[in-house]
Amino acid sequence: MSVLIDDAARRLRSNPGAVGAMFVILSIVVLTLIAPWLTPNGSETLDWSHVASGPALQGAHWFGTDRLGRDLFARTLEGARVSLAVGLVASAVSLVVGIGYGAVAGYIGGRTDHVMMRIIEILSGLPLIFFVIFLTVIFGRSEYLLFLSIGAVGWLTMARIVRGQTLSIRQKEFIEAAVASGADTSRIIVRHVIPNVIGPVIVYATLTVPQIIMFESFLSFLGLGIQEPHASLGTLIAEGAGEMEAAPWILLVPGALLAVLLLSLNIFGDGLRDALDAKER
Repeated sequence: MSVLIDDAARRLRSNPGAVGAMFVILSIVVLTLIAPWLTPNGSETLDWSHVASGPALQGAHWFGTDRLGRDLFARTLEGARVSLAVGLVASAVSLVVGIGYGAVAGYIGGRTDHVMMRIIEILSGLPLIFFVIFLTVIFGRSEYLLFLSIGAVGWLTMARIVRGQTLSIRQKEFIEAAVASGADTSRIIVRHVIPNVIGPVIVYATLTVPQIIMFESFLSFLGLGIQEPHASLGTLIAEGAGEMEAAPWILLVPGALLAVLLLSLNIFGDGLRDALDAKER
């Protein structure tokens, strides 16, 4: 197993695009974490002497300020930190639910599999954004609820992928050996099925994070996501859209960071998929 992992890592390192994308992602993550120590301005500090001013060294407003005089550098990195947190937490929720659901459906099979997959088909036909809006209306607007609700609707594709992999794995000799040794269903799923589907799961997870970040940004752009005084990249883009003509940097700065982040995540995900596919071949 370690040899296969080393081989996949070597193939990933030989992909300059994936390595460059990983470096960009790590750089953005580090910047979001150390941002409070890089600028004397807080994300909520109001500077009335620099309202909607462009990028300038004066006042250490390197990316300019918004219409309330808040430093755009600090707010953009705070927004990136929140958007990344939403993407990672919601992806983790979708992974846990999707892996468990798909592994059970694929291994048990029969009528159980049929019913579980019909449930997924019904849920897939529902507009997910209305489900998130429904939860927001009932339970109120909360960052934690946003994390859970986006993750709760993002597990459907993951469950299908895991089920498909499980259907092919359950006929393998090591599964038959585990059954013959008297292992029960739950032990076989946890000890034998899930570890053998983790490769495709990791690849899909890297591609799920940018999808969830984009979905959260869309919700925040509509005013249904992160609320003031906090910010995500979606809320910053929504604010900048209203000031696009008078102060275009308010839109361009968070928009550019979101574009770079999503592009890097997708390139890294593609590179990881290629490395693991080559390893499996």
